[in-house]
Parts: sequence; C-alpha cells; structure tokens
Amino acid sequence: MKIVDVICTPGLTGFYFDDQRAIKKGAGHDGFTYTGDTVTEGFTQVRQKGESISVMFILEDGQVSHGDCAAVQYSGAGGRDPLFLAQDFIPVIEKEIAPKLIGREITSFKAMAEEFDKMTVNGNRLHTAIRYGISQAILDAVAKTQKLTMAEVIRNEYNPGAELLPVAVFAQSGDDRYDNVDKMIIKEADVLPHALINHVEDKLGAKGEKLLEYVKWLRDRIIKLRVREDYAPIFHIDVYGTIGAAFDVNIKAMADYIQTLAEAANPFHLRIEGPMDVEDRQKQMEAMRDLRAELDGRGLSVELVADEWCNTVQDVKFFTDNKAGHMVQIKTPDLGGVNNIADAIMYCKANGMGAYCGGTCNETNRSAEVTTNIGIACGAKQVLAKPGMGVDEGMMIVKNEMNRVLALAGRRK
Repeated sequence: MKIVDVICTPGLTGFYFDDQRAIKKGAGHDGFTYTGDTVTEGFTQVRQKGESISVMFILEDGQVSHGDCAAVQYSGAGGRDPLFLAQDFIPVIEKEIAPKLIGREITSFKAMAEEFDKMTVNGNRLHTAIRYGISQAILDAVAKTQKLTMAEVIRNEYNPGAELLPVAVFAQSGDDRYDNVDKMIIKEADVLPHALINHVEDKLGAKGEKLLEYVKWLRDRIIKLRVREDYAPIFHIDVYGTIGAAFDVNIKAMADYIQTLAEAANPFHLRIEGPMDVEDRQKQMEAMRDLRAELDGRGLSVELVADEWCNTVQDVKFFTDNKAGHMVQIKTPDLGGVNNIADAIMYCKANGMGAYCGGTCNETNRSAEVTTNIGIACGAKQVLAKPGMGVDEGMMIVKNEMNRVLALAGRRK
C-alpha cells in the first residue's frame, strides 16, 4: 500500500495556548482570559486559541489515514519548541515532508515513525508538534493497511504477545475542582481529580491547610455520591511544586505533610504529582528520589508522580533509572513522534516505574484517540482523559475509543 497524497488542514485544539512567562510575571485576569503584555515570542495575547494541523494521507486504495499536530498549553516555555501556529507550519509540512511521503510504500510503523521523527530540515529537527501528528498518521496508515486497530499494531511491534486490557482513565478538573469532581464521580472516573493546585496562598495554603481540607472534602464527597460501595478511585493531585515552595524543599517536612494528606484520603489511595520544582533537571531528580525514599521508608500508601523536568524519552529514562518518583507522566506532545511514547511506557514497565500516558488539555480528539491506543497496547498504568478541562468531553473521547478498540481486537482474538 502506497501513500498517493498528503493533505493538511488547520484545526482547533481542546483548550488554549497560554503565555506562561507573562502569567508568572503577573498578567491580570478578565473573565476567562488574561490582560497585560505578552512575553514569549510568537504570542499576540497572553491566552489565545489553541491551534492544530490535521495531516491526512490519501492511500492508493482510497482510504484516508490521519493524525493531528498539536502542542502543549504552555508552548515556548521550559525549553519547549516555539508556539505552534497552523499558518506557520502547514507550508513546512507541504514543502519538506509531503514529497518524502508521497509514493512511499507503507511498511512497519516503528521504522517509518523513527525516520520522520529524526528528520531534519536545514540541520534542525522538526517541531515536536509536526513529529507528533505525522507519526499518528503513519500509525493509522499501517493499521489500515494491516486491517488492525492502532493498538494491535503497536502491541505487535513493541509488546508482542501481550493481552489488550482496559487502562485506568484519569480525569482532570482544572480550576473547577468541586463541580467537576461531581461529574467524575457520576461517570466513575478511575483516577481523579488533578485539581490544579498551582498557588501556595490561594490553593495549597501557607502550611498546606487548604489542600488538606480539599482532600477531606474529596473523600467525603465520593463516599456520599457513589452509587456502588466498591467504587474507589485513586486520588491524583497535581501540586505544581507548591509543596516544595511551602516547605522549603525540606524532605522530612514535605514527607510529614504528604503523610497527613494520605491519612486524610484514607481509604482511598493517593498520588501527588510535581511535589516540588527546583528548576534544575539534576536537582529535581535528586529531590524526587530522596522524597520517594523517605515516603517508602515510612511505609505510606502514597505515590509520587514526576512531571517537572521530565519531558523527553531521555528524561523519562533518567528519572526511572534513579527511582525519582513512583510514576512518570509521559507528556505525549513533548516527545515528538508517538513511537517515543511506546518506547517510554515499555522502559518504565521494564524498570519498575509506573507509566502515566498523559499529555495536555490543549490536544485534539484525534491525538487523544491515538495515544489511548498506545496506552492500551503497552499496558500503561493510566491514560489521561483529554483534551479540554470540562471532564465530560475528554472522558467520552478516551473511554469510547478504548471500548471500541478492545471490542474489535477481542472479536479477532
């Protein structure tokens, strides 16, 4: 089967691009948007619409495979590639990439994806978002050629012989951390609520008291609203480094506080994502490693999730090798080609680290479907309900895709 044409269309994502540097410098709020000047190159507003590019391969039998190029909410920050605007990058795909795809015979996913993931133009690698979308379309093309689901293709190439099973779905609330929890409970999310605890005074509390009260509320709310007594979701709370900020990155003090959270969450299991951000990759690894050792030494039923400074396949392996946390968030758009997602998940599993197939609210329905297939195929510990921050949409897209894939693969089995 050959690719006979490549077509690109601009699209929207499920959230927005935010100028993180401007926000950190004190950009003001005006309803849902921000006020003030932009700081990061490429931004025209502190918050602007999220953009994507759909890349469609026309196959010689008339079928169409496609993937979506998308980038994270805080593009251009933290060492990431620049702001991803469709008008800037469609010409790159059409001029530099399409000619190398048209007329190509579709072979294995891994070989083709790695080729384009490593491709350079004028000595520079392609934007991560382009590599992300092109590799999705390649995966879909291989699946259509082989008449399999994308999960089966990935399983056969990366995890041969494994049984395809459901993966826990993690819903995120955004700032609406109360009403959105009710949605999650009604729809029985496996993991919840994210909660967006990104400010010490307003959300964590100077001594952690506000988050502690929220965890108690969360526990009581689930017990009150759940229909089934055995519904016991995992608590996964992203604190964006605020625990470290509140407790001066003192390992014992942070562990003492996290222990109070774990006790408040009982009987539910607790995960804390990004407990600190020390603004350096090596030091972040060491802090996560030491905090994990302290918590494990106390025998606590709590897990740490690495996020800050863990953005690439190399970072995932670095944190995994050093036991810097109990789980790693694999930020799917930041890895470029989706082949890297499979590599990262399999490495985590082989080395005793929980693999969270995550991403960003600023993706599309298509990228969510593709990465869900990869999470199933590789046996990730959990996948993110995405895109958006409204709960319902992301849960619908991810859960429905998972159910379809498992039913189709099960029929063939």
